[in-house]
Amino acid sequence: MELLNNFPLWSSLLAIFFAQFVKVPLQFLAIKRWDWRLLFSTGGMPSSHSAAVTSLATAIGLTEGVDSSVFGLATIFAIIVMFDAKGVRRHAGEQATVLNKLVEDFHKLVEEAKLWTTNEDREKQVKLKELLGHQPIEVFFGGLTGIAFAFTLYYLW
Repeated sequence: MELLNNFPLWSSLLAIFFAQFVKVPLQFLAIKRWDWRLLFSTGGMPSSHSAAVTSLATAIGLTEGVDSSVFGLATIFAIIVMFDAKGVRRHAGEQATVLNKLVEDFHKLVEEAKLWTTNEDREKQVKLKELLGHQPIEVFFGGLTGIAFAFTLYYLW
């Protein structure tokens, strides 16, 4: 039953769910289309990774104190995760975009080389997921979401 009283754990998990859920209406406001797949996808505004780790660090700071070793650990962990979200994962997504374009261009070249005259169904192409990481602004707002979420839950808990 102690697990149910672990405020930092629940704050972080709920921050993930909140950040994932809020992506849907934010996307609707931007492009006027509902996309419920965003609930289970990576990337987008706000970063749920950033929300999770900043909520965790904030909740630990509130419960254990900002002078505790575990707060220091959670803070460094949060910095690394957010740096990765805006750096490595974002660049992997940009590379996926280029690779997808190369595969598409290759398939067009093969089609033209064979001079197909019939309208056969094109073989399905496996596309790499391009939205892997985050823009710095998405990481920033994900971090703010996590901190605000932890403070709100702390005072409601």
